[in-house]
Amino acid sequence: GLLSVIQKLKGSQEQELRIVLLGLDNAGKTTLLKHLASEEVSTITPTQGFNIKSIHSHGLKLNVWDIGGQRSIRPYWKKYLGSTDLLIYVIDSADQKRFEETGQELAELTEDENLTGVPLLVFANKQDLVTAAPAAEIAEGLSLHTYRDREWQIQACSALSGEGVQDGMNWISSQIVNRKK
Repeated sequence: GLLSVIQKLKGSQEQELRIVLLGLDNAGKTTLLKHLASEEVSTITPTQGFNIKSIHSHGLKLNVWDIGGQRSIRPYWKKYLGSTDLLIYVIDSADQKRFEETGQELAELTEDENLTGVPLLVFANKQDLVTAAPAAEIAEGLSLHTYRDREWQIQACSALSGEGVQDGMNWISSQIVNRKK
């Protein structure tokens, strides 16, 4: 999982990173977080509020904030954005009826001054479902190509099986390495 991604950074002084994990309800944020923490993902309940996982490895402390995506919670997202080093946004690739809604939420988030220049990783989750839209189609629908003020990446994945998650975490690792240079 996440620990193997940052092995190449060993030997450095401990650096603390704040990662905010957002997306609409039922996108798979908590499943993704549990997978990253090498925890059991068979029983997940909707997040009411937030979950925080801190992972120490090879001189890095990753504080991942998983904040609920229900409509009633979303207005509070911005309260958690201060000092964010990286934003992970999770999309349910199989819930095409909500693509417009999730796109609007992401666009509003990226306009927040606390996220100016903050790298963005979009996980196009639930790719294991036959109704899932491909990541490239989602990137186009979200107009990610217009994001010129930050590094961004879209990664197809299945948080349940873990497929594609490591690739996204490798991208995060490269962002951390590049930021240190």
